[in-house]
Order: sequence, then C-alpha cells, then structure tokens
Amino acid sequence: MGLTDFLVRAAARRPSVLLVTMPGGTPVRLAAERELRCRGWAEASTPAGADLLLVAGPDCPALRSGPDRLWDDMSRPRVRLRAETAEAVAPVLDEGRARLGETERGPYGAVDPRGHGGPPMAGPGEDRDGLTLDRLHLSLGPFLADWPAGLVVRVVLQGDVIRRARLGEPYETGPADPFWSRPWIRASAGEPVPVAEAARRRAAAHLDSLGRLSAVAGWPAEAVAARRLRDDLLEGAPADAVLPRTMRLARRVGRSRSLYRLTWGIGPLTAADAHAAGVSGPAARAGGDVPARYRQWLSDTLDDMRRLDDTTTLLDPVAEESPRGRWDTQRPPSAALAGLLPRLLEGTELAAARLVVASLDPDPDEPAVRRQEVARG
Repeated sequence: MGLTDFLVRAAARRPSVLLVTMPGGTPVRLAAERELRCRGWAEASTPAGADLLLVAGPDCPALRSGPDRLWDDMSRPRVRLRAETAEAVAPVLDEGRARLGETERGPYGAVDPRGHGGPPMAGPGEDRDGLTLDRLHLSLGPFLADWPAGLVVRVVLQGDVIRRARLGEPYETGPADPFWSRPWIRASAGEPVPVAEAARRRAAAHLDSLGRLSAVAGWPAEAVAARRLRDDLLEGAPADAVLPRTMRLARRVGRSRSLYRLTWGIGPLTAADAHAAGVSGPAARAGGDVPARYRQWLSDTLDDMRRLDDTTTLLDPVAEESPRGRWDTQRPPSAALAGLLPRLLEGTELAAARLVVASLDPDPDEPAVRRQEVARG
C-alpha cells in the first residue's frame, strides 16, 4: 500500500471536518457539532487540517465565495458537503465518509489557480511611537472557527495590534429566525411560552458562548464539557441531571487562575458604558472585562438551571431577558453588542480581539429580524 492510499483510508475511517456555518444555520451547526462529537470525528479549525468541508445552514448567495476559498485551500483527498437542516447532518456525513474513501487519489497541497486564500499585502504606516510599521488591512469573519456566523469586522493591523476596526455590512439571508431568541419572539407575538422553556434555551445559549470562548482561549476540554451540557439541555434533560455537572463546570472555569490571567483586563466595559450603548443582558450586568462576562454567564446559567421545573409560569418577554439582553425588535440586543466591537477592539492585540468577540458573542441572526421588518414596511 502506498502512502497516498494509506492516508486516504485513514481519513475515510475518521475524517476531520471543517464546519462552515452560514447565517441562519445555528440549529444545523449544533446538530453537526453533536454528531461529530458522538462519532469521535475531529473538527478542523483550518482548511489545511480538514478532509471534509461541511457547509451548514441555508444558502446565502452573497457568501458563496467564502466556502469556495476554504475548499480551494484544502488538501486532497477532500469532499465538500452541505446540510441545510439539522436532520440532514447525519446522512450527509455518512455520504461524505463514503465519498472520501472513493475519492480520486490526486496530488496533495493543490494550489488555487485563481489565487483565492492568499494573504493581503501590507503597506507602511507610522505607529504611535513614530516608527514605521507595515499596516495590514484584514477582514475577521465571516467563517472563522468559533466565530459568530456572518459577522465581519474589518481591521487595520500594525504589527499584531488593531489600530482601526469597523463592522462589515450584514449579509442578507432568508427569513430571519434567531435560534436562541425563539421563545422571546413567540412570546412577543402573543404565544404562551413557559418560562422553563425560555430558561432552558437561555442557559443553553450561555453554555454555547462559554464553549466558544473556551475554544478560543485554547481550552478544548472545557469547551467540550460546556457543549455537552448545552446539547443535553436542548434535548430536554431534567434539572437534576444537568445542575450538578454545571456546578462543577462553573467551579472549574470560574476559579481557573490560568484562564483568568489569560483574559484579565481585556475588553473592559463598565455597566454605565454598556447602558449608554443600549447594551443589556449579561454583558451589561457583568460590568467588567472578559472574566467578568464569562463568570456572569456561569451565574446566570446556574440560576436558569434551577427554573427548569417551572412549567406553570409564562414568559414575559419584557421582564425576562433573552440570552443577549432585553428583546426588542426595534434594536435586537445583538445589534448593540456588535456595535461595541470597534471601540473595544481598537488598541488590542489580534489574539485578544478574538477573546473580546467571544466574550460578547453577538448573534448576527438577531438584527436580521429588524431588517426584514423594515423591508416589509
């Protein structure tokens, strides 16, 4: 057996999957992450380490070139897949493994003939100390690993420090249906929604955010633990099955000195500044830096876990915050969170910027609700 045949067979047995989430694809992403974990398949963070490219969620014409570039940067053997619904994930992955085993034994490390995926060139600029450093114009998103799907932040780097930052234009997608805010949207429309359902969805959302932050911080074990709890909540696990595990996770993460030292002082946001920017929810109540925000998630998650058995009280969408804050279609909470990013990112190092975004974790699907209401008049 040649080396190529050996690699092809090894990849087919347990492929590494690059998961690309389109706007509106949160339910598909969640199903894919759970399925990959159950199968023991690795989730790749870059195209170079991937065998399968799985595009999760509805089609977004404005973003089609993004997966194309990632595909071009993948080495062979490789297979490209698409799952538009959560139910399609498992059969699509089965198909991908089968196709990977039959794929053409082409050369490895193929180069994109169109030049896609090449890094932009830097130009000179003067830094605050009067030295001339190269300036690099870079777009963060919309398809970074552990990054809000569809979010784009355009930055100017000097060295590894962000000098300027601005939000990219949002992408138009199909009908907006923010997964994490669904109970509040339904309650706002007059549907009776049990507060236990909202508490379960909000706790799962915080655990999803915590998993993302843990992954960005280089703590994969805690990311997996948070995501297991998230999935169990979404599948209806009772409080007595998840509360003890959540308490253990909260102790490990909340008391971790290494995570605290890594994130201390990054992205400070006072409660007053948050309220002035229209921000509510955990980010406003935390009133501090990245550690303050992830500790607020942990505290709120434990509070919600204790409400999972309250099946009689109905959700008041005004009194009860959605995962990112007070639900308001005029300005959904994630719009305010995203609006903070340019100010918080300017002056930070690039690695710290990823932590700031993960600690706020705005949901780009939420502002789409308002844009569609405006379009309907």
